[in-house]
Amino acid sequence: MPNERRLISSGGPFEARFGYSRAVVAGSHVYVAGTTSLNPDGSVHGAGDAYEQAKRCLEIITSALSEAQAEVADVVRTRMFVTDAAYSNDVGRAHGEVFANVRPAATMVVVAALIDPALLVEIEAEAVIRNA
Repeated sequence: MPNERRLISSGGPFEARFGYSRAVVAGSHVYVAGTTSLNPDGSVHGAGDAYEQAKRCLEIITSALSEAQAEVADVVRTRMFVTDAAYSNDVGRAHGEVFANVRPAATMVVVAALIDPALLVEIEAEAVIRNA
């Protein structure tokens, strides 16, 4: 159905409070919200390690894509937010491990801070489901 709109939730406590979804499916498009390495208990996965945080972000994104009936190969755009330019190689390496053959349009920007000072990276993704 071309106008279908479906919400994907991770069950995290901020979704309802802040009014957002982990991902939204709109027709054949999937929009995955900015994703950090926060664990369900509020702790940070990979504290102090941008590479580990980026890997966890991408695992959560991959899971949301799967729930939306999409795959990593469907991703057409990613945006990476890092709190220090020194993290760019580590975050880029994690991104490349997932998207090396997909090669989506990608942007990486340095931001002053994320919602929790222990978070070093946030990643969002957009996909277009092929054969949808």
